[in-house]
Amino acid sequence: MSVNASIETYPSWSSELSTYAKSSTGKALRQLSNTILPYLALWAGMIYLMLNGYSYGFVLGLTLPAAGLMVRIFILFHDCCHGSFFASRKANKITGYLTGILTFTPFEEWRRLHNIHHATSGNLDRRGTGDIWTMTVKEYRAAGANKRLAYRLVRHPLVMFFFGPIFLFLFSNRSVHAGAQKAEKRSVLITNLSLLLIIVGFSLWIGFKTYLMIQIPILFFAGSLGIWLFYVQHQYEDAYWSKNKEWNLLQSALKGSSYYKLPAVLQWFSGNIGFHHIHHLRPGIPNYNLQSCNQNIKAMQQIPPLTLRESLRSPGLHLWDEDQQRLVGFRSIK
Repeated sequence: MSVNASIETYPSWSSELSTYAKSSTGKALRQLSNTILPYLALWAGMIYLMLNGYSYGFVLGLTLPAAGLMVRIFILFHDCCHGSFFASRKANKITGYLTGILTFTPFEEWRRLHNIHHATSGNLDRRGTGDIWTMTVKEYRAAGANKRLAYRLVRHPLVMFFFGPIFLFLFSNRSVHAGAQKAEKRSVLITNLSLLLIIVGFSLWIGFKTYLMIQIPILFFAGSLGIWLFYVQHQYEDAYWSKNKEWNLLQSALKGSSYYKLPAVLQWFSGNIGFHHIHHLRPGIPNYNLQSCNQNIKAMQQIPPLTLRESLRSPGLHLWDEDQQRLVGFRSIK
């Protein structure tokens, strides 16, 4: 994946992006209704099946579409964190808190960490917040045995995509991280208390075990899909990493954030987040405007897409090779 040389520096078309950084209340409300209502309907269906003695296999059959909708809910939450979903700041905040509770994520705290990710993505000197642990080849070779083992474990697909969702949504999102201020701490508390009330309410209604048998698979599959999307959007062979002195926001967006071209159904469930290069160029563009932005600005069409098949190679890439300027696997440095 490479970028045409004509868009290496800030071009004239950058001003065109502002055309798409406009929120639409109508589009936002339609997305909320066509996402949350089906999600709640699937929950109702799973509750009915569980309470009426149907095979658990039927329940699991509804889990996957529910997980897909949970991913889409998270994208709406994500837009609220950027203040782009609604034009109203208050509407974004209220919707962000509510969708954050549905996705087990505190609004203010996640917004803070995610903004750091946008400001540091691809910067070798500012790694460590809101990103995936990435070491350079030189750092890995110089590391001790324990650190190498820890890094290999974290980057292993089983840990990343199986244990990762459980750790992230059930534990990491329940706590306050370093640097959090009053608003962020309050958002964690509100989200945790809200989830506790929901769990207690469902437990009294359908039983704690029944609740877990529905919620945990949804959370697991949605979390795995979400981590996968985030992973392949920044971890691919020709990604972008640079020292702070040479780091450039434009190149970080166009080179270090993939255009993940997905089939139409998967694009819908993932809320157009595959246009991640545009999102990093202008985070204020709501998800419902990303596709039209990509179609109408010719420079965006010069970005080579990362296909679904190509993305399957990403988990085999582990280290940033500063000499070759690409991600490589562990085997390549033996």
